[in-house]
Amino acid sequence: MRETFAGLTALLITAAAPALAQDAVKIGFVATFSGPAAAIGNDMRDAFELALDNVGRQMGGRAVKVSYEDDQQKPEVGKQKTDKLIESDRVDFVTGYIWSNVLLASLKPAVDAETFIISANAGPSQIAGELCSPWFFSVSWQGDQVPQAIGDYLNQKGVKSVFLIAPNYAAGKDVIAGVKANYKGVVVGEEYTRWPDQLDFSAELTKAKAAKPDAVFAFYPGGAGVQFLTQYAQAGMKQQFPLYTAFVIDALSLPRLKDLALDVPGAQHWVIDLPNEANRKFVAGFRAKYKHDPSFYAAQAYDAANFIGSAIASVKGDLSKKDQMRAEMRRADYASVRGSYMYGNNHFPIQNFYLQEAVAAADGGYTLKTVATALTGHQDRYHDRCPMKW
Repeated sequence: MRETFAGLTALLITAAAPALAQDAVKIGFVATFSGPAAAIGNDMRDAFELALDNVGRQMGGRAVKVSYEDDQQKPEVGKQKTDKLIESDRVDFVTGYIWSNVLLASLKPAVDAETFIISANAGPSQIAGELCSPWFFSVSWQGDQVPQAIGDYLNQKGVKSVFLIAPNYAAGKDVIAGVKANYKGVVVGEEYTRWPDQLDFSAELTKAKAAKPDAVFAFYPGGAGVQFLTQYAQAGMKQQFPLYTAFVIDALSLPRLKDLALDVPGAQHWVIDLPNEANRKFVAGFRAKYKHDPSFYAAQAYDAANFIGSAIASVKGDLSKKDQMRAEMRRADYASVRGSYMYGNNHFPIQNFYLQEAVAAADGGYTLKTVATALTGHQDRYHDRCPMKW
């Protein structure tokens, strides 16, 4: 009798195990956690974890389990990790995605599996347009928008000619396209460099100097941006040709760039000093926990967690109600650190973009400050290519 009871108990425990595993909301997070770009992925993970801590690591009354996967900054690896998260780990949401080429490679597996994929950074023009999907949302921007703000600023500054430099991958092409979309002057040169292994920009800088532009625009995220700006200054070009950038100067690069970052304008949809309560809470919490300032990558990851949480709360944890969760996400009804925003038909934000500049901080370091609003309620220029209507 005792053996029968023990056997029955074991069967009940075994049968209950899958059900218990289903109790947690499962989120996959794909980013770069190794190599030179690991600082970006780590900052995003830290912010995502902070957001979870703030809500008691529960969403819609259910515990949250996050699986972090390293894409190694390679599209094929990112797709493999996305496949694993969806097919083996059976996640309910997948998020992260720093790089446009990684996101583009990973989109179809998520869409085919009808799993929500939330970009916390990359914003390829293809997904804003013909590849838009009811299973995809961005909590950042479309890749052209930040450089469009810089293009407008170049016009305001009376810059008559510009030389453009960016890495040769999807985001680099989108960024250059964004500058050219709004800039009214003459583009006297356009160079695309190898990505991600090229860190010597001497040949491109020589071409830029020979073109004698009024200004130079560059896009290089992560460590490549530090290398580019350092070499730009070493070549004596910073005083001769004013530099305008996108995604080069942020909280991760500032401690390395220091005064090299001064007098180099940039733009973003989020700046650390934005005066809203959600942002104040985020910045204070991040500084207290991690002892340094958050980057815009961190801000977007923090938003991604709260965005997902708002969808799950709307269905009281019933993840089978995907249509209802999608409807909630389209409302963007959560406390975003950028302030309130709307979604377009392609599930990319319609939002403000701000000019930002590096300044010396009271503690002897450097920080970023908002200079002006560059674009107000700005919608990406690919939304009319998206067939979704809602």
